[in-house]
Amino acid sequence: YEADAYYRSQGKRVYAWFGCGICHGDGRGGIGPSFLDGWWLYGPEMVSIVASIRDGRPHGMPAFRDRMTIEQIWQLAGYVQTIGSYTPKVVAPSRNDEKQSRPAENRGPAIILFDVGPAAVHPDQGPSP
Repeated sequence: YEADAYYRSQGKRVYAWFGCGICHGDGRGGIGPSFLDGWWLYGPEMVSIVASIRDGRPHGMPAFRDRMTIEQIWQLAGYVQTIGSYTPKVVAPSRNDEKQSRPAENRGPAIILFDVGPAAVHPDQGPSP
């Protein structure tokens, strides 16, 4: 579920269907915690996210085990993980990028653009004399 674009797009639909945005907004938080702050109380691993969705958490996160299928829970967990992911993924997420603080996972930065050492050569320029 975490490495398949189809399941992530289904997770995005589940996020909307079950009103996750009411508490978590577009990932920036609100009533519920933010996914973008880099700190997850129960961890950013898929198993932890699934457990949070399935079983709920104290102080406001309801359990969804009786409202979602286990497949929907895993799809949603995969999508939620992309919202807060800080490392590039190999599959394209289906999240909306216009409100995100970082580029989408499948758009990891090109190393040549960030190499500032003396040997760095821009592809359009050629070596300096």
